[in-house]
Amino acid sequence: MSKFNLKVIVYLSFLIIMFYGVSSFANDNSKRVRAREIGIEVGVMETGEWNAITDVPGVKVGQITIIQGSSVRTGVTAILPYEGNVYQGKVPAAIYVGNGFGKLAGYTQVEELGNIETPIILTNTLSIGTAIKAVVKYVLSQPGNESVRTVNAIVGETNDGYLNDIRLLNVRKEDVLDAIREAKSGPVDEGSVGAGTGTIAFGFKGGIGTASRFVPKGDDGHYTLGVLVQSNYGGILDINGAPVGREIKQPKKGTDALEKGDGSCMIVVATDAPLSPRNLKRIAKRALYGLARTGSYMSNGSGDYVISFSTAYRIPHNTKKPISIPLLIPNAAMTPFFCAVVEATQEAVYNSMLMAKTVEGQKGRVVPAISIGEVVKICKKYSVLYLQKKLIAPPSKY
Repeated sequence: MSKFNLKVIVYLSFLIIMFYGVSSFANDNSKRVRAREIGIEVGVMETGEWNAITDVPGVKVGQITIIQGSSVRTGVTAILPYEGNVYQGKVPAAIYVGNGFGKLAGYTQVEELGNIETPIILTNTLSIGTAIKAVVKYVLSQPGNESVRTVNAIVGETNDGYLNDIRLLNVRKEDVLDAIREAKSGPVDEGSVGAGTGTIAFGFKGGIGTASRFVPKGDDGHYTLGVLVQSNYGGILDINGAPVGREIKQPKKGTDALEKGDGSCMIVVATDAPLSPRNLKRIAKRALYGLARTGSYMSNGSGDYVISFSTAYRIPHNTKKPISIPLLIPNAAMTPFFCAVVEATQEAVYNSMLMAKTVEGQKGRVVPAISIGEVVKICKKYSVLYLQKKLIAPPSKY
């Protein structure tokens, strides 16, 4: 077989797979998928093995989903910078506030000192206090912390009170501790799980989503940057430039979306690149560009926060001695990280929605999962699928 015939066969095979693969998703709305499984490829940078925040070496995620009766739809998501005593070996960090309508515990100390000393917990609005108590208990119980008398717990939230009877305060300290203990590396559960069990995005079911990007570092390989989101906000959905929110039967459309677009989004960014707290904050700012690309305008009642940290070095607790840290990435080399966090945030939001299932909650309220078939149809119409694929075409002389 000639090289020309082989190229033609490969070319035609790709077209067939792409057509039938997309068609099968269009006819099967019961199957939940990640964005890339249906050809939604965000940006230009390479993803990690799991395309998740856990691609950053050492980072672990644990989740507890709480579903009870017909009215409780909530949960907990825990992000651990590394396995070990984070209090005694703090990691450099920063927090950026997009719109401050929210209850992010621990913000001021991170702003002052530039590090975090506990796992990061995401849950619902009224469970902030419970989660703080649980994190404090966890830190105090760790070997080496016997004399600790102050703990800065990092706890973020979004309000799941439409589907979840939030006033019942069903998140317990044990749930938070279990999420921390069960944290693991590898693929991360997405959609209607953990802290995303009862959340809503663009009128459809939102939830937990994640994505990652590799940032080249010359001849020495790459750094990794990962993002995890808890999506629970409004706007008019945009996917890779396709006006999905305008064309799909979005529950909140037009002026209604503008009036009722309140909600929140928690964004956690991790990287193994040696960055200063100042440059971690610069990265955190750029994550909001990824949020904007999905159709968010951070409405009046939307609590939009970004927590970013690096696992590249540790800051010993309460030491007065000079500490040794790696050579830090300079300002002039930060642009690829900005690109990475924008892409990963945008894709993480799409994953949070595409992986979410329809949920029925309190008072018989139902929030539908976005239709995979409709998303594929609209994205095909605007030619925004498989943007990174390069078709193998016959040589020009033929």
